[in-house]
Amino acid sequence: MTNSAVTEPGVTESEDEAAAVRSGDEWSFADLVEPYRRELQVHCYRMVGSYDDSEDLVQETLLKAWRNRDGFEGRASLRAWLYKIATNATLDFLRRNERRPQRYGPSPVPPSDGVEAPTFLPWLQPFPDEDPEAAAESAETLELVFLAAIQHLPPRQRAVLIMRDVLGWPAADTATALDLTVASVTSALQRARPALRERLPERRHEWARGADPSEAERDLLDRYMRAAADGDVGAMAGMLRADARITMPPNPLWFGGRDAIVAMLGPTFDPASPTCFGRWRHLPTRANGQPALGGYVQRPGTRVYRAQVLDVLRVEDGLIAEITSFEPHLFPAFGLPLTLTD
Repeated sequence: MTNSAVTEPGVTESEDEAAAVRSGDEWSFADLVEPYRRELQVHCYRMVGSYDDSEDLVQETLLKAWRNRDGFEGRASLRAWLYKIATNATLDFLRRNERRPQRYGPSPVPPSDGVEAPTFLPWLQPFPDEDPEAAAESAETLELVFLAAIQHLPPRQRAVLIMRDVLGWPAADTATALDLTVASVTSALQRARPALRERLPERRHEWARGADPSEAERDLLDRYMRAAADGDVGAMAGMLRADARITMPPNPLWFGGRDAIVAMLGPTFDPASPTCFGRWRHLPTRANGQPALGGYVQRPGTRVYRAQVLDVLRVEDGLIAEITSFEPHLFPAFGLPLTLTD
C-alpha cells in the first residue's frame, strides 16, 4: 500500500490511515484500496467459485467501502476492514443466490474403467494465474478440486474455514469480521475441516503445483496441441489416464474413462462426420495453479479460428487425469484473444 501523507507527531499509523480513508478524496481512496483488489477478488472467488461473480463482488466491496469510509476508524487495518466488507458481501450474495451441488445425469457415452461422475457445480469457473509467486503460494487453495469441495460447506462455515485456514487469521479477528463469538468460530471450523477432507482426493498432497509448468508438463501441452491440430485421436488417447474424466460446467455433460472419452472425441475430429467441429488450434495459459489451454475452432468454409473452450487440465504422473472445460467468454480474463487467423 502506498500513502504519500506524512504522519504527524503523536498520530499513530492506523490513525493516519483512517484519516486518509475518510478524507473524502475519491482518487486518494482509490490509491489506498487498489493494491488489495486482486487478493479481494481471489477471496470472493474462493467463497462463490465463480470468476464472473467474483468480479462483481470485488466491485461491490470497493463501492461499499467508499460509501462507508466514514465508518473506518483504524482499529483494524485497512486490509482487514476490506476483507470484512468482502466476506459479508459474498455471504449476502449466497443468501440471495442459493446454490446447491447437483448430480450429473447419465453420460451420453457409457463410462469406462468404472469412472463415476463428480458433483455437478454449474456455477464453477476458473481463475487466471497472474503473479507467479502469489500463484505458487495459493495454488493448493485455488485448485478446482478444492473450490469444488468447499462449495459443499454452508456459506458461514466456508467463510470461517477460508479466513482461519487459508488466510491464517486468528479466531478473534475472524469472529470480529463475521460478527460471531470466538466459540462460534471455533465450532464452525471444527465442523468444516472434516467435511472438507471428505470431499478431497486422498492423494491430492502428491500432486504437482505451482505457476511455472515443468518441462514434462510443457511437453505434454505441446503434444496435446499438436494432436488436436492434427485431429490425432490416438495421440490424445495416449495422454489420458485410463480413469480420466471430462466435465463441462455449466453444461450438464460429463465423460468418464479413456475409452469413453475417445469414443466421444473421434467423431468431433473426423472431417467425414456430421458432428465434426472443424480444425483446432490452442494457446497455452494457466488457471488455478494448473495448466490450461484456450481452444479455437475454424469451422468448415471459414478462415477465422473462434474461441470455443477453455480446458483446465489436472496432470498426474505425466498423464491427464481430468479436463474441466469452460465457456469461451472467459478468454479475455486469461489474456487470450477471441479469434485467431491463419
